[in-house]
Amino acid sequence: MMHQALEKIVKQLNTIILGKERQIKLSLVCLLAKGHLLIEDLPGMGKTTLAHALAKVLGLEFQRIQFTSDLLPGDIIGSAIYRRSDETFKFHHGPIFTQVLLADEVNRATPKSQSALLEAMEEHQVTSDGHSYALPQPFFVIATQNPFHQIGTYPLPESQLDRFLIRISLGYPEPQVERLLFSGQDTRQQIELLKPQMDAKSLIELQSQVQAVSTSEVLLDYLQILVNQTRHNTLWQHGLSPRGGLALLNAAKAWAFLHGRDYVIPDDIQEVWFAVAGHRLEHHIGRSEQDSDVTALLKQVEVPR
Repeated sequence: MMHQALEKIVKQLNTIILGKERQIKLSLVCLLAKGHLLIEDLPGMGKTTLAHALAKVLGLEFQRIQFTSDLLPGDIIGSAIYRRSDETFKFHHGPIFTQVLLADEVNRATPKSQSALLEAMEEHQVTSDGHSYALPQPFFVIATQNPFHQIGTYPLPESQLDRFLIRISLGYPEPQVERLLFSGQDTRQQIELLKPQMDAKSLIELQSQVQAVSTSEVLLDYLQILVNQTRHNTLWQHGLSPRGGLALLNAAKAWAFLHGRDYVIPDDIQEVWFAVAGHRLEHHIGRSEQDSDVTALLKQVEVPR
């Protein structure tokens, strides 16, 4: 039943984000693996639409924060407000207290505001005035960022990039798909018509099932060789960390689960490789050469039988 629900979710999202089934599946993989998603693209490519539609079809609470240069950490996590009636301070929750948080154009905010997300993404809690407050479960951050060459952007530091399990880019649609988009109805109206296929409790159960997906010793050998290859390659300033290796494994488990298997095969690692490793590996030369070299690294490691 759960797998049928996932198939329906992919099918519904395909009616909203046309021609981007792989990106839709990677978004679901990220959520199933209890990660956070980074969408990097030009404005107007459907990043916000994907986030909103994903929350609606999963039956989850949704909040959106527009990151700007004057955004303060308190605007994200909330703040303590003095109550004159009883002369105490009461903490008022910010928009981060939701199940799906869209951090829109996250790299337009200052590093101080960007860092307000770090504790929430890692610990699923926020701290204000020495008190910690648990976030709703599940908690899923979808952050969008504009290309670095655009005016008014602050590049995300490596420590924050590493908190995102998967990075995707939607890109321009194919001409025939774009024609359908032009002749179709408003996407906002389409999102309102989406029917939730599960709820938060069901999603948490699926996430626990993903963690139970099995891996063989041979598969782990393959994974470890791939990770070590990034550490002994002169192309990269730094190789994948142990957390990066775990991210690759968890994403591969979720990809296998999404495709109806309870075990991981090398193909699963290859399918999620670039989405997991691409933003964690910093090229010595520059971004333009980086993406192709990340993909080419797969060919340097023999696939086990």
